[in-house]
Amino acid sequence: MMNYSVDADGIATVEWDLPGRSQNVMNGDSTEAWVTAMDKAIADPAIKGIIVTSAKKDFIAGGDLEMLLAMKTAKQVFEWTGEFHKACRRFETAGKPIACAMPGSALGGGLEIAMTCHYRVAADNAKARFGLPEATLGLLPGGGGTQRLPRLIGYAAAIPLMTEGKKIKADAAARQGIIHAVVPAGTEREAAKAWLLSDAAKGVKQPWDTKGYKIPGGGLATPNGMMFFTAANAMLRDKTYGNYPAQKHILSCVYEGLGTDIDTGLKIEGRYFAACVASPEAKNMIRSLFFGIQEANKLATRPQGVPTQKFTRIGMLGAGMMGAGIAMSTATAGIEVVLLDRTQEDADKGKAYAIKQWTKLCEKGRMKPEEAQALAARIHTTADYAELRGCELVIEAVFESREIKADVTKKTEAVIAADGIFASNTSTLPITGLAEASARPKNFIGLHFFSPAEKMPLVEIIMGKETSDETLARSMDYVKAIGKTPIVVNDSRGFYTSRVFGTYVNEGMALLEEGVNPVLIDKAGLIAGMPVGPLALADEVAIDLVLKIAKQTEKDLGAAYPMNASHRVAEKLAGELGRVGKKSGKGFYDYPEGGQKHIWPELAKHYPVKPESEQPTVAQIVERLIMVQAADTVRCLEEGVLKAPIDADVGSILGWGFPPFRGGPLGWLHTIGIDKAVADLERLEKAHGARFAVPKRLRDMATKGERFFLV
Repeated sequence: MMNYSVDADGIATVEWDLPGRSQNVMNGDSTEAWVTAMDKAIADPAIKGIIVTSAKKDFIAGGDLEMLLAMKTAKQVFEWTGEFHKACRRFETAGKPIACAMPGSALGGGLEIAMTCHYRVAADNAKARFGLPEATLGLLPGGGGTQRLPRLIGYAAAIPLMTEGKKIKADAAARQGIIHAVVPAGTEREAAKAWLLSDAAKGVKQPWDTKGYKIPGGGLATPNGMMFFTAANAMLRDKTYGNYPAQKHILSCVYEGLGTDIDTGLKIEGRYFAACVASPEAKNMIRSLFFGIQEANKLATRPQGVPTQKFTRIGMLGAGMMGAGIAMSTATAGIEVVLLDRTQEDADKGKAYAIKQWTKLCEKGRMKPEEAQALAARIHTTADYAELRGCELVIEAVFESREIKADVTKKTEAVIAADGIFASNTSTLPITGLAEASARPKNFIGLHFFSPAEKMPLVEIIMGKETSDETLARSMDYVKAIGKTPIVVNDSRGFYTSRVFGTYVNEGMALLEEGVNPVLIDKAGLIAGMPVGPLALADEVAIDLVLKIAKQTEKDLGAAYPMNASHRVAEKLAGELGRVGKKSGKGFYDYPEGGQKHIWPELAKHYPVKPESEQPTVAQIVERLIMVQAADTVRCLEEGVLKAPIDADVGSILGWGFPPFRGGPLGWLHTIGIDKAVADLERLEKAHGARFAVPKRLRDMATKGERFFLV
């Protein structure tokens, strides 16, 4: 767990090497072993200096979240953190120089340990990243990060790194002063030792322990300091609406801690860290964003006994923005792509889109031109179905028409191998129905990507009634190969993501019909934690698309179709008034060229706004927008569309931006309590209708005292 050695020059090497793991993490055992080894080296008078390093490709990936969640009380977290802080202070003030040699990434607690060392050297490793990303999981750097980083590089540079959870490359970390030197990979230990034996290491102290130390960039009481923290608080509130306490606590740690000595500052950090660990926001984010996504990325639900598929050639039908995005993701994974459209010209436009996006990355210095050229060379454009021969998988992203999809299915199956997979990227049409056009329904599956496909991390895999487990397993292999996160659902109209996402847009339109101010509706959506308000989102998606989907559903269901607000409002705006959304410059909002979007002034003529005294509160609107999604998510679980609660939460956060601090729709019900959720839905159903009806599964859970998750 901790390798210890001393060389002939009196340099001790303390090497992290956590058994059974690909990366080092800080847990109770590994931290105790590190402290023991460090104390041993410091107590030995023959030791001139210490190298802290790793036997693995990276230094330390951070703290063990399972250990944190296992701590039952904030007091327990505070006490454990306090002991760690004391140990780190003991080492950095013991009078012996300590150098950290990092072969790869140092994140979270890993970087915090590195900052306790007097000298930090990193290997020139293109994959290595450095940062304190705890805030992305509802936590703050609790191993001294909020105190050492701003004292090292100044609060103006440190706070964005911590509140945004940025991970930066070694050269950027060196420019900011986090790392002292970047050396050729494999020489970092030599560089660390050279420094330890140099005059620079003699009597070395941390900057904050040096007489006359001043905070880089100026102190808190300077005009710059006062302006910075005033603006930082306002900007944070504007961005998060107070939904993410970790970021607020980071600001407090830095402000309060820099106003005193580092030992007191560490105690301040410990208290705020304990508060974060105990918060429901952190528990929700850790469960969904860490453990949930981790399990999905490991393909934990992949059918057993199916050999792993290695893909070499993929077909992409439809070279629009979606098809081009999928082609980009596939080519980036090193897989050849045949990009097919109705004409060669249309196919070439899709490739041009991909090249344009890669060119932008080159201009930003995030990709080399030769890399972009190599990626573009993997995309072969055509209008000839014969070119699909040899493709192990073909994905269609053509127009949302059963007839068109049936046609491309038959043309594709005529040329691909008998075991080739055909996947539809449809977002609404049931896969089982589309598979009726296939001669091999066992090989037919849904792969629902999200726009823009080259950036969005989720793929919703939809099983048709006849889809085989082998097809599912191989499709999951493809999703993993292109670096996306899969969730697996069973077939239904709208599947899971499109169906529940639609309830958010529908509720916004229902509020509009009721006379609620449209500005208030969309602002409440943002305050709820959604990335966009429901009306603005309808504009983004396209109101005519909302109408088209509604009409298709009505056609399919006939008398069983439940007319809703989104159908009525979309019929009015897109059907009657020609306001189809942002793409045309006019929807619920006007989009003046070169100007700010604003609510269409004439909207109130069609949907009169009630007097201010009759308007609902923001909290009431937020509740409706969130609970309508949660209720339908439970129905998806109840109907067997969803296979597991965690799939619901991962899919909602990655798919349509459900607020991470709530943990997902089911995570939110879990947070407020099942009994309260039932009572709230009963009240909402009485006031607003059957869409808020309590699902039987939720009522049964309340009766039996069951929960969705353990933590």
